[in-house]
Amino acid sequence: MRGSTSAAREGTSPSTSTGRSWGTTPIEELRASRQRLVVAQDEERRKLERNIHDGAQQQLVALTVQLGLLKRQIERDPPGATETAERLRGDATTALEDLRDLARGIYPPLLAAEGLTAALQAQVRRSSVPVAVEADRLGRFPREVEAAVYFCVLEALQNVAKYARASYASVRLSNGAAELTFEVEDDGAGFDVPAAGHGTGLQGMADRLAAVGGVLDVHSEPGAGTTVTGRIPVEVDR
Repeated sequence: MRGSTSAAREGTSPSTSTGRSWGTTPIEELRASRQRLVVAQDEERRKLERNIHDGAQQQLVALTVQLGLLKRQIERDPPGATETAERLRGDATTALEDLRDLARGIYPPLLAAEGLTAALQAQVRRSSVPVAVEADRLGRFPREVEAAVYFCVLEALQNVAKYARASYASVRLSNGAAELTFEVEDDGAGFDVPAAGHGTGLQGMADRLAAVGGVLDVHSEPGAGTTVTGRIPVEVDR
């Protein structure tokens, strides 16, 4: 299981140890990275607005209408009203889960409350590929650092599920030598790193890590799986 999530098959950067675009100076890449982050954040806000309007908002409007109808049904058909109430309870539960999913996409409550290990363990249970999370007494870190690692790991796991054709993946978290490190490894198809092109997936991860002083490394070989590694210089927060 060497090499990176097969994200590069969506046109991502083959090996990104500094997060820099090829052929640019550090200052040019810093400016480009900041511009990409601004564009990505704007797009995420628009996506969130659409998801709220088309999803949770519509569900709640429908529930409001149906609760009004339920009031009249109680008067003329009590047994039927009981069945309707049970169905509406299920609809309300679905709406609540959708809102929780939206909240997790903004900043997961479990990440804020319990840290990276608990938050990632909760997420990998939803993965279509079996994933093990390994972390040895990981400490807490600044909010922006934990968020960067969390969302980079999720992006890497999404790439595993979409492209790697893997049967297994692992996430390793560690902090030592004044840096926080994550590693996402899969046993999938792998890819030819030098031949891979530049694209949005790994570039977005590299930009996110660069914003907190970190770096991203990607290693892969055809038939030998993929490993994505991120490193961020940190001090244990508490």
